[in-house]
Amino acid sequence: MPGERLTVRDTSEVGRFSGAAPPTRVELTIHNEGEKKQEEGGCRRWFRKMCPCCCKRQNSTSYDVTDKVEYVKPPAPAKPKPENGEAKEIEEMKLSVCSVDLLSSKMGQNRQEHHTDLYHGDELIIRRGQTFQIELELNRPFNADNDKLHLDLRTGPLPMVSKGTHVIVPLVDHLEDDRWEAKIVEKNSNKIKLSVNSPASAVIGLYGVTVTTSSSKDEAPTTYNSSNSIVMLFNPWCEEDVVFLDDEEERKEYVLNDIGRIYYGTEKQIGARTWNFGQFHEGILEACLFILEKSDMPPSGRGDPVNVVRVISAMINAQDDFGVLVGNWSGDYSDGVSPSAWSSSVEILRKYLSSNGTPVSYGQCWVFSGITTTVLRCLGIPARSVTNFQSAHDTDVSLTTDVYFDENMKLIDYLNRDSVWNFHVWNDCWLARPDLPPGHGGWQAVDSTPQETSQGTFRCGPASVNAIRSGQVYLKHDTPFVFAEVNSDKIYWQRKLDGTFRQIQSEKKAVGHCISTKAVGSDERADITHLYKHPEGSDEERIAVETASRYGSKPDVYSSAMAEDVCLEVKMEGEGPRMGADAQLSILVKNLSSQPRRTTLHSQVAVMYYTGVLKGTIKKEQMHVELLPNEEKTIEWVLPYQQYQNQLVDQAALMLTLSGRVNETQQVLANQTSFRLRTPDLKITPLGDAFVGKEMAAKITFTNPLPRMLKGVVFRVEGLGLQEGHEVVVGDVGGHSIVTLTEHFIPTQPGPRKLVASLDCKQLTQVHGVADIVVLEQ
Repeated sequence: MPGERLTVRDTSEVGRFSGAAPPTRVELTIHNEGEKKQEEGGCRRWFRKMCPCCCKRQNSTSYDVTDKVEYVKPPAPAKPKPENGEAKEIEEMKLSVCSVDLLSSKMGQNRQEHHTDLYHGDELIIRRGQTFQIELELNRPFNADNDKLHLDLRTGPLPMVSKGTHVIVPLVDHLEDDRWEAKIVEKNSNKIKLSVNSPASAVIGLYGVTVTTSSSKDEAPTTYNSSNSIVMLFNPWCEEDVVFLDDEEERKEYVLNDIGRIYYGTEKQIGARTWNFGQFHEGILEACLFILEKSDMPPSGRGDPVNVVRVISAMINAQDDFGVLVGNWSGDYSDGVSPSAWSSSVEILRKYLSSNGTPVSYGQCWVFSGITTTVLRCLGIPARSVTNFQSAHDTDVSLTTDVYFDENMKLIDYLNRDSVWNFHVWNDCWLARPDLPPGHGGWQAVDSTPQETSQGTFRCGPASVNAIRSGQVYLKHDTPFVFAEVNSDKIYWQRKLDGTFRQIQSEKKAVGHCISTKAVGSDERADITHLYKHPEGSDEERIAVETASRYGSKPDVYSSAMAEDVCLEVKMEGEGPRMGADAQLSILVKNLSSQPRRTTLHSQVAVMYYTGVLKGTIKKEQMHVELLPNEEKTIEWVLPYQQYQNQLVDQAALMLTLSGRVNETQQVLANQTSFRLRTPDLKITPLGDAFVGKEMAAKITFTNPLPRMLKGVVFRVEGLGLQEGHEVVVGDVGGHSIVTLTEHFIPTQPGPRKLVASLDCKQLTQVHGVADIVVLEQ
C-alpha cells in the first residue's frame, strides 16, 4: 500500500550488488508491502514525521520521492535574441524559484569537503562553521540591482529566530566568518549557485529549507519550500567549534573510524573485543536525531555540545526516560539479548528507531559505552570507549571506597555498599569547556551506564579529565563520582565494642589501574592512566586525593597514620587461571621488620559480578603464617574446578578476600584481589581472496574448554561491508568438543574490513573473535 516501507527480515547485506546471488547459508526475505517506489531518505522521513508543515509531499496522489525537485522545461526551438522591449518584459517578470538542488551527492563537493561522504543516503549532511553550496533554478535571470533573495532554515517543532532555530540567511557581497550568510558565486542563465556560511555555534539537527524571492517593487514575496532537508552536525575540523580537534589522525580515529576495540577482564588479564560502531550505517544518523528529539531537550540547546553530551548520557540508558538500552545484571536475559552477545551498536539503534523508542534489552557497561561512542561520533563529537580496571563505585560521596569489618574481622555485608568493579567502561569525548576555568578542556569523561543519579537523572558527565587528575571535584559535571572510580583510596574499618568504627588500614593503590582505550590508527591498546591520575604514590597524586577528600562526606579520613611492617600481596602466573581447570594464585607475605611475626590469614573466595557485587562465597579457609625477621613466604592457593563449575555468573569473575592481624603488633592485614577465568577465543579464518560482489567464505572454530555440555549455543556474526549481523543456532556442544562453522557472504564495500563473531550460552560468556579481511575491487 502507498506509504508503507520495505522490511528486510534477515541480515544479508543488500548494497551496491543487491542483484547478486544471496549468501548460500543465509536466507533473505523481503516483504514488499506496497507498490514499487523509490525509497525516501531516512532523515527525510524523520523530518516529515516531526515537522509535516515544512515538508509536505509534492503530490497528494503520488508517493514517489525524489532527491532533487526540478522545473523541467519542454524542449523548444532556439529563439532569436529578444529585442530590448522583450528583455525589459522578462526583467520585470516576478522572480520565483523553480527548483533547489542541495548538491548533496556523496561524491560531490559538499559532502567531500565536510567529511560526510561516508554517511549512508543522499541527504545534504554538513558541518557547522563551514561553507557549503546550493544551486537555484529561477524563472528568469537574477538581477542583482532589483531582485532580492534570502534563505530560511528551520529546525524543531516551533522554530524561532530568537532561539536560533529559525535562521534567516541574507544575500551578501562578501562572506564573513561566524555568521549565517550567502553569496552568489556562479551565474548561468537562469541558474545561480550560492555559497552559504554557517557559524560554528549553529544548532545541530535537521533543517527545512525555504527560498524567498522578491523585487524592489511593492509586490508580495514568493516562497519555495525545498522537498529536501539539511542535516547540520558538529565540526571537529573547524577551529571555532567547541569540538575542534587539532590532529588529523585523531579525527580519523575518533570521528571517522566506525570500528573499534573495547577492553574488559581484570588488570592482569585484559581482554579485548572488536565493536562495530557503525555511525555511518543506514538508519543510524536518523536514529541519533530521533534520540535528540525524544529527549525533550529544546532544539535551541543543541548548539552546545556540553548539553548534548549530557543528554546523550541520559538517553542511552532506559532507567528513567525510556532511553535506548535496558541495563540488566541479573544473569537472566531470557526475554532479551544477553549483553555479551552484542558486538555492534547498529542493530540496537535500529531496533530503537523502528520501534518508535521502545528500549532494547539488554546491556551492560561496554554496550552502553559502544552505543555512546556511535552516537557522539555520528553527531560529530570526537569520542572513544575507555575501560578502567579496578573501578570503584562510591555510593556515599565519601570519595573513598569503604570496607567494614565487625569486632571479629568478619565482613559486615549490609554496610559494604561501596564496590570495586573488575572493570568498567565509559567514554571520553573531546570538548572545549568554556563553562569551566581555563585548562579544563580536552577529554571529558561521560558515562551512560545507570549507576547513580545526577540532578535526578541517571547520567554522568561530562567531567573534565584534567579536573579529575588534579582532584578538583568541585567542577561540574559529576567529577567526584569519576574521581572516586579512578583514584579513591580503599579504607578498611573495624567496629568497636561501643558500635563506632575505627580506621584500621588504607590501601592507596587499590583502584584505577590500566585505564585503556584503542590506540590511534591501530588495534593496539593504549594505556591512558596518566591522563586520569598522577603516578601512584607521587606527591602530586597524594595531594590530589587529599584535595578531593576534603569535598567528600568523610573529610577527616586522612588524619591518622598507620605503621606497617608486614606486607600482603596476591600474584598471578602468566595470563591467569583458565576456565575448566583449577584456579591457582600465589599469596606473598613479607616481614619488613627485624623481629619475627605471626599471623592467621582468613581467606574467602566469592563469585562476583563484574560490577563488584558478590553473589556468594564458595570457599573459606584459614592459614597460619610464621615469619622470621625479613623473611618472605609464598603460599599457593588453589580453587578446584569442581567448587566453581556450577557457581559462575557473567564474566566468570571471582573475588579473593584476605584478612588477618599480626600477633605482635596488632597490625591489620587486608587484601581483596579480583580475577577471572579466561575463556577461549573464536578462531576466524577467511577462505580465499575477498572481492566486492564476489561470494567468499570464512571458517569459525570453537573448542569447548569445559568437561561438560554447553546448552543452547548461539553464534552471532557480523561484518560492516561484509554482511549484516545474524544469529546461527548451534544447539548443544559436548565437553571439549570442537565446533566448526563456515559462513558464506558477499562483500559489498572495498578496503580493510573486520568479520566479528561471538558465542552466547548460559555456561560460557565473553567468547568472541575477529578476522581482518581486505576487500578488493574486481
